[in-house]
Amino acid sequence: MRMRTSFPYETAHEDVLIPLPDGTRLYARVWRPLTDEPVPALLEYLPYRLTDWTAPRDWQRHPWYAGHGYASVRVDVRGHGNSEGLPTDEYSEVELADGVEVVNWLAAQPWCSGRVGMFGISWGGFNSLQIAALAPEPLKAIVTVCSTDDRYDNDAHYMGGSVLAVDMHAWAATMLAFVSRPPDPVHVGEVMWRDMWVKRLEAVDPFVHTWLAHQTRDAYWRHGSVCEDYGAIRAAVLAVGGWHDPYRDTVLRLVENLPADRVRGLIGPWSHQYPDRGLPPGPAIGFLQETLRWWDHWLRETDTGVMAEPVLRSYVMDAHPPATTYPSLPGRWVGDPAWPSPSVTPTAYELQGPPVLVRSPQHTGVDAGRFFPLGNDADLPPDQREEDARSACFEFEVPEETWVLGRPRVDLRLTSSSPRGQVIARLCDVAPDGASTLVTRGVLNLSARHGRDQAVPWKQGSTENVVFELNSIGYAFPPGHRIRLAVSSAYWPWIWPQPGSETGFTLDPTGSTLDLPVRTRESASSAAGSKPITFEAPEQSEPLGVVSPATLDEPRPERLVVRDVAAGTWRLEVDPRYGGTRVYPDGLEFTEDALETYTIDASDPLSARARSTWSIRFHRPDLPWDARISTTSDITCDAEAFITANEVICRDGDEVVFHRTWEKRIPRTAG
Repeated sequence: MRMRTSFPYETAHEDVLIPLPDGTRLYARVWRPLTDEPVPALLEYLPYRLTDWTAPRDWQRHPWYAGHGYASVRVDVRGHGNSEGLPTDEYSEVELADGVEVVNWLAAQPWCSGRVGMFGISWGGFNSLQIAALAPEPLKAIVTVCSTDDRYDNDAHYMGGSVLAVDMHAWAATMLAFVSRPPDPVHVGEVMWRDMWVKRLEAVDPFVHTWLAHQTRDAYWRHGSVCEDYGAIRAAVLAVGGWHDPYRDTVLRLVENLPADRVRGLIGPWSHQYPDRGLPPGPAIGFLQETLRWWDHWLRETDTGVMAEPVLRSYVMDAHPPATTYPSLPGRWVGDPAWPSPSVTPTAYELQGPPVLVRSPQHTGVDAGRFFPLGNDADLPPDQREEDARSACFEFEVPEETWVLGRPRVDLRLTSSSPRGQVIARLCDVAPDGASTLVTRGVLNLSARHGRDQAVPWKQGSTENVVFELNSIGYAFPPGHRIRLAVSSAYWPWIWPQPGSETGFTLDPTGSTLDLPVRTRESASSAAGSKPITFEAPEQSEPLGVVSPATLDEPRPERLVVRDVAAGTWRLEVDPRYGGTRVYPDGLEFTEDALETYTIDASDPLSARARSTWSIRFHRPDLPWDARISTTSDITCDAEAFITANEVICRDGDEVVFHRTWEKRIPRTAG
């Protein structure tokens, strides 16, 4: 990683309040080049607190853009950080309308040329797409990283119509802690901060209540899902994803459904991170330079050659042994002129053998890895042999190197005696020594087999074919390896188990297929005839200078699996490792700690339990200021309902300023 210290422009930054029509003011930080000429503006719009939580990341890229002649602006969503107002649900109509106002405000500033771009990763990538679909006139281009066009079927709440236990719970618990954080008295005033904080807290309602109340793809999820109307997007879209990020399918859908003259897609081997950060798995690329080409083309009307690139650039990974982290993965970049690609052919592999009963123990999935890999040491799935042993497996020899690019699909003939259940398909690469590397996977809630917008119970004892796609992947299976399709009826804690699913289902290989999107291999001669895909080395602006103090505490494992042999229970403990303790240059001491726990009895789907605890502290010794937040979130279930319990305790020093608990039964309508 090169730290850039010299730029074409000198820069300065200032914090400002952006007024909204209802009188609310949003807190913003603006980095600008020192020039008398108006310049385009770039906007990143998040709820994650620009003065502390994202500040280290913000300083890697906003000053860099300013140094190249752009006003780069980071804004906190209302009710978060130091912005005024009350928090709302994620991607609410209020949040998006505010975002449109911010875009228009930026365009109207005397230092702005009137042309605006938006960018962001995850939440910021989501609302960049959603605001682009509202089409404010000044918004000419966006860069959306690790985001989704479908809030129901490709987000953190549901997968294949099934409740995503691991992130429905973990993300709701995280947001409960995040939304409870106070404004900073240094930025809003020593008198105002506590009053603002208490008003926010009184408006808090755990997000999980809403998310679990909508178990099919209804109007709630269609809001903000730009796949409902791709034609509403007028801005140019650079869509970026990683093969180890759960949102990568969105990149393929965007390049397929948006006009080719204003969309480009880029998928690397990365996790849920910007591609220049150097976090595993790599290789990292010069992403800031790549986006500068995009901005210069669309906001300055300068021909940078970016639109001469293939519509989709993707990284086809070479085979690699199973591991929970990889500094870098071998492979090669390939380009496709359109999606679906003329170089990709669906190839059917017929399953063989007699009918097999698939009745996986409920802890199948403990080796699934993290739903949102962030580049930590224990993020990715370990060797899958134990998971494969809990599944029905079908194998196919690989006589010659086979490239797969796109979304595999399965067509499975199932007979079930239960009206509820789910089927999970994993695609693995099995090496000659037996090691099993997870390549990709997919899930279907059997009640969603006729569409994600409905819940149709399975007619007990009946036989049907179910068809569903696995997540997209770019992978090269080498000769001598075997392609393994592993099918299970459980996948905890990714998928919340259905009542009655312990009976499993019978899979009849006759009439069942695995369809792989096989891409033409590029020989040395064919590659020589086209322009090679290359990127500059990663670079960023100088870091903020945040310090993480050493601690004497024994570090706990990132992921720990505990089996109680006598009781037949399994417990997975996860330390998400978002930030830990940080000391900022302005004296702020920030500490956060979280632990997620998932438990289940191997024979009982109704024993599933998810629990998260969070503690956060903001401390300024010079004020003095000492604000503390602790939260606890639980989800359990019975056959008819999910049972949620949440608690928030907030302290100003030793004084409790807020304490509330919520308990709720939410009917299991589909999940």
